[in-house]
Amino acid sequence: MTPKPKKIASKTTTSAANTITQDFKEAYRLALKSYQDQVGYNPRLKLIDIFCVFLVVIAGIQTLFMGLIRDTFPFNAFLAGFIVCVGQFVLLVSLRLQLQEPFEGVPKNRAFGEFVIASLILHFTTLHFIN
Repeated sequence: MTPKPKKIASKTTTSAANTITQDFKEAYRLALKSYQDQVGYNPRLKLIDIFCVFLVVIAGIQTLFMGLIRDTFPFNAFLAGFIVCVGQFVLLVSLRLQLQEPFEGVPKNRAFGEFVIASLILHFTTLHFIN
């Protein structure tokens, strides 16, 4: 009699795992559809997203390089490069949010101008951090 509850329990865990997998697939499909709808009417968003992915890859490469050389000699340069990647990523996400439809309070030209000025300040600060 003890094997039957084990089989029922394994069937329920299997069905629960299948349900969770289906839920994740459905959530992924809906997220991808929503993203494609957003990018479909505004190709600038796709360009911003590609640049964000590029910044994440560059920050990862810099971190991997610092891990491989195991030395702190170019540490200021690493920190400056990593801070620029993170800061530019944050500024790009802010610009992306301001370019979307629900954010109607700020004109697109003003949002881009603020992005350019903030980027210049970020790069100027990190340039002086290197020395």
